[in-house]
Amino acid sequence: MFNLAIGLGVVLLLAILFLIFRISSLIGVAKGNTDKLETSSNKINGAMFLVFLVGTGFLFFWYSFKEFENYNLPVASEHGSEYEFLFWTTMAVTGVVFVLTQILLFYFSWKYQYKENSKALFYPENNKLEVVWTFVPAVVLAILVFTGWRVWTDITAPAPENTNNIEIMGYQFAWGVRYPGLDGELGNSDYRVIEATNSFGIDFNDKASYDDFIPREMHIPKGEPVTFNIRARDVLHSVFAPHFRLKMDAVPGMPTSFTFTATKSTEEMREELNDPEFNYEIACTEVCGRGHYSMKLTLIVDEPEDYRAWYAEQESFLKRNPEYLTKVPSDLKELAILKTGIDNKELD
Repeated sequence: MFNLAIGLGVVLLLAILFLIFRISSLIGVAKGNTDKLETSSNKINGAMFLVFLVGTGFLFFWYSFKEFENYNLPVASEHGSEYEFLFWTTMAVTGVVFVLTQILLFYFSWKYQYKENSKALFYPENNKLEVVWTFVPAVVLAILVFTGWRVWTDITAPAPENTNNIEIMGYQFAWGVRYPGLDGELGNSDYRVIEATNSFGIDFNDKASYDDFIPREMHIPKGEPVTFNIRARDVLHSVFAPHFRLKMDAVPGMPTSFTFTATKSTEEMREELNDPEFNYEIACTEVCGRGHYSMKLTLIVDEPEDYRAWYAEQESFLKRNPEYLTKVPSDLKELAILKTGIDNKELD
């Protein structure tokens, strides 16, 4: 509250000074001192350009260093370090160019302000200079684009055969997660059979779907490849897991995927950050409606043995909802009962 009061006080002071300047300017106009006013205004405007440059430049660097730990989160995936190198290389190149151009922009605005009897230099062309400032940026951008393409190709390479397949579905305004059962294969889905309970539209004509399960929380193993099979049920969403440097859109009617390997368990990250309450999360980075802000899903990274134990404890969707056995073709019903371990008493 105290900082807010100081900020409001500074804004009010600047407003008062501006009003005083405008009143004095209007008095000068009323007295007919337009030439003096024009020269004075240019000097003030030129000086304000420099003040703005120095002030905002200081705030830019101060805030960047002060909040660095908050916006540059620890990396927790194998591809993350490669992504970070490319990101900060791009930031360094574009950042240096940005700072230099802004300094020149505001400096020139001050230096070449209007002055009586001053004459501009007519400089029609310089072929060498034009070649330099065309060729150098083109080469630098080509290197950045090629490097980015190589990194993106590595990140989006085909998933290995031993990957852990997990389906993530975005819908207004939450994430749903579906895992394959012991067969390691996700069953098919059909949007036409989506309903309140069968929110994924699990297709019970596919034998692989009988042991699929939908857990209450999301777990992945540390040190093993994981493939997110991503889709959306209604509008455009986007899967974003910042610690894994992972972002992929969830597009209705167009499944996407992202494969990565986590390198730090949740417990290890809690120790690193000295935060016992820390949890990885998946957020939505595509504005998808009023509840967009609430689309968050907690993601727990387990040690492989802990993940296996958690995985083995999960019950299939069919076992939790045995009434859906009526959706299974009659010739496959016995197989469904065997794969899910449904007790005959549950059917009664």
